[in-house]
This record gives sequence, structure tokens and C-alpha cells, in this order.
Amino acid sequence: MLDVPGVRLVLALGLLVRIPIFASSILLTLHVVSALGRSYQGAGLVAGCATVALAISGPWRGRLLDRLGLRRVVLPSLLITGVCWSIAPFMSYWPLLGLATLAGLFAVPVFPITRQALLVLVPDESRRAALSLDSVCVEMAYIIGPLLAVWLSTSWPTSWALLTLQLAGVGAGAVLWFLNPPLRSRPSDPQLGSAAATAACAVGASMAEPARAAGTIADPGAAAGSARWFTPRLFLVCAAAACTTFVVVGAEIAMIAAMRGFGAQSALGLVLAASGAGSLIGGLFYGAQGRAVPSLWLLGGLACINLPLAMASGPYSLTAFSFFAGLLCAPTITATVDEMARIVPERVRGEAMGWHGSFLTSGSAAGAPAIGAAIDIAGPAAGFLTAGGVGLALALGGGAFIHLRRRRLRKIRARLVA
Repeated sequence: MLDVPGVRLVLALGLLVRIPIFASSILLTLHVVSALGRSYQGAGLVAGCATVALAISGPWRGRLLDRLGLRRVVLPSLLITGVCWSIAPFMSYWPLLGLATLAGLFAVPVFPITRQALLVLVPDESRRAALSLDSVCVEMAYIIGPLLAVWLSTSWPTSWALLTLQLAGVGAGAVLWFLNPPLRSRPSDPQLGSAAATAACAVGASMAEPARAAGTIADPGAAAGSARWFTPRLFLVCAAAACTTFVVVGAEIAMIAAMRGFGAQSALGLVLAASGAGSLIGGLFYGAQGRAVPSLWLLGGLACINLPLAMASGPYSLTAFSFFAGLLCAPTITATVDEMARIVPERVRGEAMGWHGSFLTSGSAAGAPAIGAAIDIAGPAAGFLTAGGVGLALALGGGAFIHLRRRRLRKIRARLVA
């Protein structure tokens, strides 16, 4: 995959833009608590509002990508987020909350852009491998982001650290805007071909085809209502994506509680790193496979391999269990993206990817308080069991729904034939 022209560049830019996303919640929390002297509850409110804004903006920004193209959507994002994060680190609490929320609403839609560009750059038979590499990059950003946030906050004042991190993300988004990778495999208007080809030259020889590059130019025909293509099958894929992050984030909350119970908080980074390493290896292995695996099967497997975490008796056994628990994280998310790309028409793929991202964010937002409540009631083991149980329930319920739906369709076809 890395030899395909343009793939390395798209993955690298996706990684650079995502690192500030994963680092910002940590750095915002540290800034609000240390520099502004607020409580952790107040810090959580800022991070939570920014996260909700990101979830809300996903489908909206994705729809604009389908209608207007990359450059016309990303440019306002760069201007608004650049202004917000140039001011916000030096403001008091409430202006900071408002500016962080506004910046979240206009964040660069990096997840749909990266995935759409990869789907265009590679042939269909290599789609899963490319998406697996993208999931690996997400894991890398998830590992690097918090570490970078902590290092910056201990090296500089948190206001300057926040400013530097966010403007670096804006700079990476500006490079993405300049290179303008194609988001469509076919032109919506033949007259746009030559202009699109000129814009595509920056990302590699294979992008020079006008038929591919024209996808980055506005398409008035992409404004079809989502009710026409947001089918129950697609909703089930999005629900599987949300449940994946519910399980993963819930398990992480339970890991924190377990390590506190073991009196080994200082080794928490080792446990989380083992989980991330498992996900990296699982993503690479899944991308190298010759056939796709249904996302509900992977979700069921992810839920099952998270259940043994409840049996951990110390930090070392928890580290070992967390490595195996992470193996199916990246493959499950990759499978949901792959299935979504096959279900929805290409002309609305941006909005669909936006919905996918919103479901991922919603799952993680729901996982933390739900698993936290289970831990408060019955301890860390209950957190692991609850996270795995919810994932397994959705996997089994979704599988039953698909089975019944197929039986119904077979009966309808049989009646029509008769």
C-alpha cells in the first residue's frame, strides 16, 4: 500500500492532523486545572463540549464535502480554528469554553477526507488494506497525542503549549488544503476534468487522472437527502462502530480503576501502551488478510477478548490481558468503514463518513460514564464485564436482525417468482 502513489502522503497528513485532536482533551484539562485554577469537573465540561461539537459537525461537514469539495470546506475550517486557538489559550474559563466549542464545530473533517482519499487512490481489492493502515495511523495518533500533550505541558506554560499544538494542527490542515487530494473516482461534470487534474498533480502520478481528481470539486448533485441512503443496514454498521468505541473506552476507564486498586498508577502508561500495541498489530494483520470479516463478528470477538480483563490479579496480568484485548480494536473499526464504503453511493460518502465519525465519538462519550457507574457499584471487574457484555449483546442482536431480514427478503423473492 505504501508504494501506491499518494497513499503515504495522505496517511502522513492524516496522522499529523489527528495528533492534536487526541492531545487537545488532555492539554485542555491540564490548562483549565493548572493555569485557570478550575476543578476537574470544569475541565471535563470544556473537553466534553468540544467533543460534542466534533460529533455534531461530522455529518454536516461531510455533507459539505460532498457538495462543495475539499478546498471550499477546509479553508473556512482553517480560518476559524486558527483564530479560535490563537485567542482561546489566553482567555478566562467561559470564553475558552465557547471558543473551544466553536473550533470543534469547524474542525477540519480529517477522518472522512483521509478515508475518502484512500478509497479513491487504491483499487477495490486493496481497500481493506488501505483502511487498516489508516486505523494504524489513528492508533499512532492516539498514543502520540497524550504523550506529546503531557511533555508540552511540563516544558512550557500550558497556554503556549495549547497554542503551539493547535496551530501545528492548523498547519497540517493547510498542507492538506494545498495538496487537495481527490475524493471522487469519477467526475460529476466532464468540463471540470482539466482543472481537477491540475489540482491533483501534487499528490502523485496516479492522482493526475481527471476522472479521479474531479471529486475534489463541487458537486451540486450530492445534496440528496440522507433518508434515501441511510438504511437500517447502514445504521447497524454505525451502531457497531459506536459500540466498538464504547467497549474500548469503557475498558480503559476500568483499567485506570484497576491500576488504582493495585496501587500501581505509575504503570498505567504501560497497560495502555500494551493495548495500543495490540491494536496496531491487529490492524496490520487484518489488512493483510485475503477476505473481509463482517464487522459484527469482529465486534463480538472484541467483546469476548475484553471479558478476561476482569480476571486480572495485578498490573502484569492486566498488561498481558490488555494486549490481547486490543487486537481486534483497529480491525473492527476498519471493517465498519469498509462496509459503509460499500453500502453508500460515492456521491454521499463524505456525509456517511461524517455520520460514522459521529457514532464513534458518541460511543466513546457514552462509554466513560456508563462504565464509570458500573465501577462505582461493583468495582473494576464489573466495568470490564459491562463493556464486554454490551458489545456482545449488540453483536448478537445485530446478527439476529440481519438473519431475520434475509429470511424475510428470501420469502418475498419466492412469492414474486411464484
